[in-house]
Amino acid sequence: MGHRLSKIYTRTGDSGTTALGDGTRVDKDSLRIESYGSLDELNSLVGVVLACDLREDVRNLLEVVQHHLFDLGAELCIPGYERIQQHHVDSMEASLDTLNEELPPLKEFILPGGNQAAAACHVARTVCRRCERLAVALARESTVNPCSLRYLNRLSDMLFVIARILARQDGGEEVLWKNPRNPS
Repeated sequence: MGHRLSKIYTRTGDSGTTALGDGTRVDKDSLRIESYGSLDELNSLVGVVLACDLREDVRNLLEVVQHHLFDLGAELCIPGYERIQQHHVDSMEASLDTLNEELPPLKEFILPGGNQAAAACHVARTVCRRCERLAVALARESTVNPCSLRYLNRLSDMLFVIARILARQDGGEEVLWKNPRNPS
């Protein structure tokens, strides 16, 4: 395989435009660029979570997610290209159900935190929600794979469940919101 990037800078974006995967030039602040740029941010945050001490099933799941996010970014970079399919969404739902079974039902909202891994996962979750919002907005003006929208929606749910699991690992606890109408 040849080198994908033999030179890091090209100077072709100095005027404020960049090339999509199909060669089309667009403004760097276009909704499409913002969409896959935010996916890159999300993938980096998943990497931050992976840099923490994680149990093996969570680590394996997040490593798969990183590859899917890269594929989803390629979809957004190349209009009309599709990589995420319904079986990716179905697999995530199955993993989500399995992970959620070990958690107690929620009685209050959870505040982001608990420990470093859980807090990082909560940040990834919020960025995932932004990615979803941007992809939905992009879908109003261009074709976006509907499976990718579902994938992002399920991923934010899964990151929430993983954050709950991570907060509880090693005897830790989740940080519950103190409802002022229900003082404890």
